[in-house]
Amino acid sequence: MEVSQFHFELPKELIAQTPLVNRTASRLMVVDRQTGAIEHRVFPDILDQLGEGDVLVLNNSRVRPARLVGIKEETGAQIELLLLKPLGEDRWEALVKPFKRVKEGTVVRFGEGELLAVAEEATEVAGGRIFRLQYEGDVEQLFQKLGEMPLPPYIREKLDDPERYQTVFSESIGSAAAPTAGLHFTRELLDQAVEKGVRIAYVTLHVGLGTFRPVMVENIEEHHMHAEFYSLDEENAEKIRSAKRVVAVGTTSVRTLETIAQKYGEIRAANGWTDIFIYPGYQYKVVKALLTNFHLPESTLLMLVSAFSNRDNVMKAYEEAVRERYRFFSFGDAMFIR
Repeated sequence: MEVSQFHFELPKELIAQTPLVNRTASRLMVVDRQTGAIEHRVFPDILDQLGEGDVLVLNNSRVRPARLVGIKEETGAQIELLLLKPLGEDRWEALVKPFKRVKEGTVVRFGEGELLAVAEEATEVAGGRIFRLQYEGDVEQLFQKLGEMPLPPYIREKLDDPERYQTVFSESIGSAAAPTAGLHFTRELLDQAVEKGVRIAYVTLHVGLGTFRPVMVENIEEHHMHAEFYSLDEENAEKIRSAKRVVAVGTTSVRTLETIAQKYGEIRAANGWTDIFIYPGYQYKVVKALLTNFHLPESTLLMLVSAFSNRDNVMKAYEEAVRERYRFFSFGDAMFIR
């Protein structure tokens, strides 16, 4: 299957640059995964799509302020790092800009020198390099002090409130980007779902480079996903196992659930690294309904959604979304596929 089959024309003005004042104020497109039939709703109507026995699966990962802007000690040049994942012993994988100015052994200083990053080998990913951090005290506190929220490159506007790029249920810090389908929920809306007999379950998947990395091959089967850490405890696994219908919120929840089911043949408590790549032809094992945002053309996320329904239905829904002026990407509107 060719990557060009997932291309669509998206006017730049449809890329949402800022979150809506009210998290639940977005629009909701409801799509029948079998017929492709489309309904245009508003997000609070998600309650009409949920019922007793459903388990709503949310990714509780929290975004780390992992964009660090520092100074190259040797020359004073500005260097930017985006920390992607810890490798142990204070070594981190990161994207670095400008990449050509940073060689093995380069030292980058942040703040008043509270944090130093020493460059090690380059990674296989373009723009990627390993860094060893040097600091005293709690490194997460230093990130909070020195770091910035790593907004996706298509968002040009400054974010006034960094919490708007966190879900209201975010808890486990570790992501380089938000699991954005969950941004639409408020505590009140989740409570209303519970009142209807819906149960809430949490998984953790720390969003990493896979969110930023485009598909660079024409044959999508040759694309390799960057591994991301996931975790599911027994309490939440039991909720999911007993569900009448598993409703995944976001592609990260999907990848966690399907990874565990594929590896163990069932949903169970587990943690590890996943590089699962879901595209048309994949047979879903756990997820029965999916809430997601509108994704980039030719992206692995669009391919995952297409696998849940089929490519024709999803691409027609995206064409409809463009015609109807839906807002796209992280701060955009939502799609529910049932």
